[in-house]
Amino acid sequence: MDLDAFTAVHRAEWERLAALARKRRLTGAEADELLERYQSVSAHLSLLRSVAAESALSGSLSAVLANARTRFTGARSNILGDLARFFACSLPAALYRLRWLTVVVGAVFVLVSVLFGAWAANTPGVLAAMGGDARLQQLVNHDFINYYSENPAASFAGAVWTNNAWIAAQSVALGVTGIFVPYQLFVNAQNVGMTAGVMVAYGRGDVFFSYILPHGLMELTAVFIASAAGLRIFFSWVSPGPRSRLDALAREGRSLVTVALGLVVVLLASGLVEAFVTPSQLPVWAKIAIGAAVLAAYWAYALVPGRRAYLAGERGEMDADDAGAVELSA
Repeated sequence: MDLDAFTAVHRAEWERLAALARKRRLTGAEADELLERYQSVSAHLSLLRSVAAESALSGSLSAVLANARTRFTGARSNILGDLARFFACSLPAALYRLRWLTVVVGAVFVLVSVLFGAWAANTPGVLAAMGGDARLQQLVNHDFINYYSENPAASFAGAVWTNNAWIAAQSVALGVTGIFVPYQLFVNAQNVGMTAGVMVAYGRGDVFFSYILPHGLMELTAVFIASAAGLRIFFSWVSPGPRSRLDALAREGRSLVTVALGLVVVLLASGLVEAFVTPSQLPVWAKIAIGAAVLAAYWAYALVPGRRAYLAGERGEMDADDAGAVELSA
């Protein structure tokens, strides 16, 4: 085949296809022409590849055909539009669905922490088992406070953020086991309670709460949200309702994985508070007020746009195009 002669004969058709593919709007006649020329140029490309598979001409035609194919098969939505929909609809709806379970998880966590704290503060044998007096004095007078300021604030915020985001993602992803979330919550509640008990026993309870509350209000709430999402996924296959277990699990998993993504932003906010506000020289009331404001902003976001999106039918699940087929059909 003479490639130069072939190109000379068909160049006008290729250029016309490229021009149609670039147009923002097509008339009905132009859309029909686009499909016809697409089929014709596809045949030209097939012929060219049988002669010179890796030629510059075949690569050029492949690009033209790809642009044309996008016009009649559709393209991915704009990423800015996807982000706007995620934060305005999908995420708040998913958080709204979890509101009551989040509160229940938080209440159980606080109860377990209080019980462990009271046990540690009022049982000398427990304090003795946690270390000698010198070691506990070091903890309550130095280590607990220095933890928040021994590293540069920016790097500390990044470390806290990534660690907490990883824990939240694990709680959502491994919640399906039914074991990971209760275990994770119990261990964390025990650690918080025992640390509080030691601080209270040594007369430093005010220090404990002044350092925990500014960032802990939002940070612990994020843990409760992730745990609630994991438990919902677990319950979806334990009690699937009218759906099959796999279908219920898939739907809940697609919906609530949204929470893991959204908590990355939430935990960034709590990480910044922990790094820059908690160890700062601000009055204690101001630090706690900042933490409370972050928490209030979260609940306002989850309850106001979340309720609106939920009542509109949004559940946080992927679009049908992204989720794919959910059942076999003929």
